[in-house]
Amino acid sequence: MGPEIEEALVKIAIEPVVDRHLSEAVTGAGSEVTGLDDAEALVWIGGPDGFPQLGDAVRWVALSTAGIERFVDAGVLDGRRLWTNASGFYAAGVAEHALALLLAGLRQINTAVRDGWAKERIDPAVRTLRGATVAIIGAGGIGRELTPRLAACGASVIAVNRSGRAVEGAELTLPADRMDEVWERTDHVVLAAPDTPDTRHLLNDETLGRLHPHSWVVNIARGPLIDQAALHRALSEGLIAGAALDVTDPEPPADDDPLWSLPNVIITPHVANPASGLTREMAPFLAENIRRFEAGQELLAVVEPDAGY
Repeated sequence: MGPEIEEALVKIAIEPVVDRHLSEAVTGAGSEVTGLDDAEALVWIGGPDGFPQLGDAVRWVALSTAGIERFVDAGVLDGRRLWTNASGFYAAGVAEHALALLLAGLRQINTAVRDGWAKERIDPAVRTLRGATVAIIGAGGIGRELTPRLAACGASVIAVNRSGRAVEGAELTLPADRMDEVWERTDHVVLAAPDTPDTRHLLNDETLGRLHPHSWVVNIARGPLIDQAALHRALSEGLIAGAALDVTDPEPPADDDPLWSLPNVIITPHVANPASGLTREMAPFLAENIRRFEAGQELLAVVEPDAGY
């Protein structure tokens, strides 16, 4: 007779489609994949469209996205259960994309791809990260992953986060209420903050005007962090060198958006966290949260609906 098999501790539904990576995370953590009618927890893959009505038995909802703005706007989040998002789960891949965008701009790869052997235009504009200072605004999980990658390229980092708690490897960490000190002190800016009333249009005519003519701005967070009309003005007037955007406002930009026509703009279609790897990247964090949920411990990435993230 074999060893006695313990009953699964938590019954978890994965909706709207059962994914192999996440179902293996559930069973590997000692829980059971079940239908929503029997579930104590729900793993929801996707946005708020089609989100189901939940009974009182569901005590925890794990969202597969980091941003919760659309869920808040749709009235999905409630105070009857625990909610988590994927904040920090995809940090390594997003940091990799941020570095790629920054390097593409500084090394004028975008210009070379578009114009070919235009050495007389490209060569004078090529810059290096070595010796540069990069400000990471919203230095949470992405910032912690991006900082050593920038250091490996010879750059120093000014990290800005809500608490001002030191980010390992950063030369300086500042709380958000001291962000005003950053603009003149940095060469380049990477935006990694959530979209909240406090961060909306964080980069605007005033802040963009305090950067340098050689500065590049990278946004891998949320489109509304940048006033795009102000960004167009700063780019057109040469107040900054360029912008590399994985997110825009609106998204995607309209076909006639003037940003498309600027040679010093790189736009990628919100692929810093590609859908092809989403559930694979989420799986180990989900497994850890299941273990914590079973043990009655604090979960990773608990949502604060009132704060917007």
